[in-house]
Amino acid sequence: MEIKHASFVKSIKNMRQYDLPQLDEVAVIGRSNVGKSSLINYLTNNYKLAKTSSTPGKTRLINYFLLNESFYLVDLPGYGYAKTAKSEQESWQPMIEDYLNENQNLKVLLLLVDIRRAPSQDDKTMMQYIRYYDIPYIIVATKADKLSAPKRQKQLLDIAFHLLIDKSEIMVTSVSGKMGKVELFDKIQEFISESE
Repeated sequence: MEIKHASFVKSIKNMRQYDLPQLDEVAVIGRSNVGKSSLINYLTNNYKLAKTSSTPGKTRLINYFLLNESFYLVDLPGYGYAKTAKSEQESWQPMIEDYLNENQNLKVLLLLVDIRRAPSQDDKTMMQYIRYYDIPYIIVATKADKLSAPKRQKQLLDIAFHLLIDKSEIMVTSVSGKMGKVELFDKIQEFISESE
């Protein structure tokens, strides 16, 4: 899959505000500062598309991006940033659950984890949620360029252990190292094609 066109469409707080043309959706979720916006920009070849920040917790709405005029890439709020006001953290959970439960167009959820760290309790909870509601998913390990190849393999085993998955289920990516884009898009394409 090659992305020839990518544009921001709109931000919403809940699915009641959804008034877009019905298209397939690929959503991106993960803890704050895992690299969601950077990955979106990398995948779309547009480094100004999604706003990136060194400060975690910047994505506070559900952001829709239209790719190739054919499907949406959806950026969901990051979770698990302790310095965010508790009331705001609590408002994001229903927003994410509303999106995941009410969305008939979601074809696959990309759950991002930082390859340098063991999955957090929030990551494990999200994985349990994905399993419970039988949501199609891809685990995406970000920032792979930060580790040597042997250390990377060790961390992938650790991530697989904590999320109760096979290591082969994890896609490895790096924005800085230009790794994993083609492989990830090929996998995404499989999910979109299966639904057609």
